[in-house]
Amino acid sequence: MRVEKEYRHLEGIDEIRIFNASHEDFYKPAPKEFDIEDLPFQELINNMGVEIHCLIPYNDGEDFIIQSIGNFTLNKYNCTADDVKGRLLSKLSPLFYETLYDEFIDAYKNHNIKKIRFVYYYKNKLSKLSNATIIFDMGKIFVSTNNIDTRTSKRVDLEYRDFDEDKNDIIENFSQTGSYYNINGKYTWSQGIYNIINRAKEESDDYFNIVFDLVIPEDKHIVNKIFDVTNKETAQCNEIIRIKTKDGILKTIEVNVYSYFDESGIIIRQGLMNDITKYSDDELTKPVDFLLDGFKNSTKLALLIEPLNNKQFKFSKGFYYFIEKDYEEYKHSRDIFKNIVEKDTVERLNKLVDGEINMIDETFNYYVDGNPNKKKVVDLYIERFEYGNTPHSLGFLTDITEERVKQEELIASNENRLILIKEIHHRVKNNLQVLNSFLNLEKRAYKNNPNLIIEHMQTRLNSLALLHEKTYNSQDFKNINLKNYLIDHDKQTINVIDYPKNIEFDTYVDDDLELSIEVITPLLLIIDEITMNAVKHAFPDKTADNKITKSIRNLGNNTAELIIEDNGVGIKDSDKMIENLGCEIIKSLTKQLGGTIRLIKKEKGTAYKLTFPIQMEHTIE
Repeated sequence: MRVEKEYRHLEGIDEIRIFNASHEDFYKPAPKEFDIEDLPFQELINNMGVEIHCLIPYNDGEDFIIQSIGNFTLNKYNCTADDVKGRLLSKLSPLFYETLYDEFIDAYKNHNIKKIRFVYYYKNKLSKLSNATIIFDMGKIFVSTNNIDTRTSKRVDLEYRDFDEDKNDIIENFSQTGSYYNINGKYTWSQGIYNIINRAKEESDDYFNIVFDLVIPEDKHIVNKIFDVTNKETAQCNEIIRIKTKDGILKTIEVNVYSYFDESGIIIRQGLMNDITKYSDDELTKPVDFLLDGFKNSTKLALLIEPLNNKQFKFSKGFYYFIEKDYEEYKHSRDIFKNIVEKDTVERLNKLVDGEINMIDETFNYYVDGNPNKKKVVDLYIERFEYGNTPHSLGFLTDITEERVKQEELIASNENRLILIKEIHHRVKNNLQVLNSFLNLEKRAYKNNPNLIIEHMQTRLNSLALLHEKTYNSQDFKNINLKNYLIDHDKQTINVIDYPKNIEFDTYVDDDLELSIEVITPLLLIIDEITMNAVKHAFPDKTADNKITKSIRNLGNNTAELIIEDNGVGIKDSDKMIENLGCEIIKSLTKQLGGTIRLIKKEKGTAYKLTFPIQMEHTIE
């Protein structure tokens, strides 16, 4: 058990944090020493919305005689009013006596009203929070407490957050901004705030201003000014403050705080914060850089962050490949619209920029530098949305020039090939959605290990990029030679995964095994998941001759079999392993593949056997 006390200057309240205390620390049965009458208004106290305890100073404040304790506390410690009345506080509850003695004496001697917040932790998790007020009146110490249920999951402020949180996170990571709401004294912080203060969310964050607590002493007066202004019924305040994060980094923050009443008469305080610190060149990679990095090898696909903002935007390399300009020479403006052939598309793009429409999904022709002999075809999607009373935008640009040329060539010979190319293009989007789903799952599962998330996502991105590269370069979109593909896939995996150099990859595939893209996409993702799991967990001995083997054979009757195994330490608890996120992803992909997968018992290492159909029924119509 541990007790910490701290005066929180910004809130003007003493905070007492109690860690891992047991019932015996709070309540120790003690013999009755004094005959004490009931309070004349005890019934009134028992029916009030807050708890009120009454104590009588004894021997000029050396100790305190308990006259009454609130029903909530009595029930919590399984005792009655007669079990506590007439006892000395020092004997009945030594913990509270030692913790609150100075506050009781101050109220008793100086008649000061004391405000205290109790924060209880069990196993480093917030278990209870209570606000208390101590006053001296009628010769007695009265303690009123208001207990807050920290387990409640309902967030009263969610109705005020009408936006897509995934898109919001990308924008906040890009712009180094964050926001919060304060409703009825409870805070809600966006992910951007945690990016600014360099830490993860903690359970008690709903009850404190986690940014203002970090303000350096020289800027405390600015925070007081912000509170003075926004404590009015309707007010707005813009200031610049400096904070020092818990890891010692000094940052400069632009703060915009305003308050207003909603339709129900509830006062809402909202804060928007922008990190305007000038970063050095050795700054840690931001999450938005990781997102863009996932597209760094793609010349066909571009991620567009804030494409409707001429001053603050960021595009992946695929955009500059498409317009055939270097990053340094490109000036972002509406002038780029002049190179678009279709005028109705230009009209809709202008409406999007002007805020008249909120989304565009277009396929159009583009003349590089206005030259008709350098025509390209682009598929463009941009969505505008509001966050923090400010418009933001995200988009994707796909260069489908080669695909369109192939379409035109195939139309003359085979209409089905044209449909198939459209299906392949559609699958690119589907695969990006699958990767986004994996990213969201792993953000929750591995939030304390971002490097692991990055490594997993880079592996999947490279695998799918290789698949689509081979698909686009192939003359037969329905039959991809698996052996040739997996040879390149192993090389890509070795370059991406952070693994000891003494792990050997050994792959065998039947020469005649050819699969459609419907089959090979989930198959390669299953191989990636099992391989990443083996690299991370199977080989604690880095000096041993470690090996990962894949064997894929054609069993006939439209059925193939994958056996993937390692010679590592094996799985001690297969039941527990089945419940982890990687296994859930593998089971989901196996279901998509229409196959079955199971563990194979081995004396050493881990092995999986996956049986799957060679050809699946196409979804092309």
